[in-house]
Amino acid sequence: MKTAIWLYLFMFVAFFDLHAQYPILTPFALSLGAAPTFIGWIMGVYSITHLPGNLLAGVWVDRYGSKWFILLSLIGAGIILVYQSTVTNPWQLLWIRSISGFILAFLSPACMAMLAKLARNRTQQGKLMAGNGLVHTLASVISPAAGAYLVGKFGFTTSFLFLGWALIGIGLLAMLGIREERTPAVAGEHPGLPPHAPGHGHSHAPSRYEATAPDASIGTADNGTIPWLFFGIPMAISCSQGILFFELPLMSAAKQSILTSGLLFSMVSLGALFTLSLLFLNRFSPFARTASGALALALCFFGLSVHWPLPIAASLFLVGMAKGIIFPAMATLLATVSSASRYGRVFSLLSVSFSIGAFIGPVLAGQLRTVVSPYFIAFLFLMLALLLLAPQKFRTATVLPR
Repeated sequence: MKTAIWLYLFMFVAFFDLHAQYPILTPFALSLGAAPTFIGWIMGVYSITHLPGNLLAGVWVDRYGSKWFILLSLIGAGIILVYQSTVTNPWQLLWIRSISGFILAFLSPACMAMLAKLARNRTQQGKLMAGNGLVHTLASVISPAAGAYLVGKFGFTTSFLFLGWALIGIGLLAMLGIREERTPAVAGEHPGLPPHAPGHGHSHAPSRYEATAPDASIGTADNGTIPWLFFGIPMAISCSQGILFFELPLMSAAKQSILTSGLLFSMVSLGALFTLSLLFLNRFSPFARTASGALALALCFFGLSVHWPLPIAASLFLVGMAKGIIFPAMATLLATVSSASRYGRVFSLLSVSFSIGAFIGPVLAGQLRTVVSPYFIAFLFLMLALLLLAPQKFRTATVLPR
């Protein structure tokens, strides 16, 4: 598991750099003279340029492995972030964010595919995915406040330079730390399992979420199937998250100081960290955890839209708790019903769903925030995705493209 430890370290630094930008990007765009509607496009274009990268990553990661896509994404994103420190108008920032979105599109599918291939059985796979969520959350707890502190202390230019060079440095270090064994994936086999012995002989009764694959053990079915309607959940979640990341810095409480905005972002991550520490949740069906977490998230956004009496910090903590349930559950579910030879394509489709939702969210929020609460839009998207995720429809699977 040495590779997993190194991978977690590099992912921590990468996520730290990326999340540190969340509370400072909107104030930076405002300082350049961008209107809130244009800021929505700046945040959305980053996600929409993920799409071609995600689609390419799906095939290329399966064909060439994960290592070099991780390295090039980190180094390329660092170079772009260094250049971002020199922009002088909103249109330059829009172009920089669009390029950055394409480059970073390869990072998540490559990391998830590598982690999934390291597992020897379903239990270990669930732990690795939970570890990924934990690393992600730990970075996102610290980084928003740290990014806001950097800007308050040194200004935007120096902060972007520091974050950019940190990404370049960790990308160069990853060349030495990441080891990838290219084991050809064979139908009916997983790199870490003997042939025809999923889970090293541990059998169990199939549950509801396993009904979509002939054999839901890791990598045991090269024709594993996933219902297309499932990808509405990550799309709705990223849409709601994009709305939240757009709206938070514009709140009156966050406008008081960038540091306050960073602390509010950290409350979301603290909530997710709390849920991820509840390890007993991994015993429950990934499908049930995904659906229940999405419902809880929808209710949180509905409460925010009607200005429920909970303080904003407590509301954001609850939002984070729901996210802490959803993300590892989704990753485990997709890895369970997919074969090892197609992990890259599966997690690429997951990233595509995230990208589409993250584009729609801030753009709609920027255009409609004077008409309807953006949080209510997030609620509607999440409830619609849940309605489409009815159990009987989830059993109606569509074979993923080869």
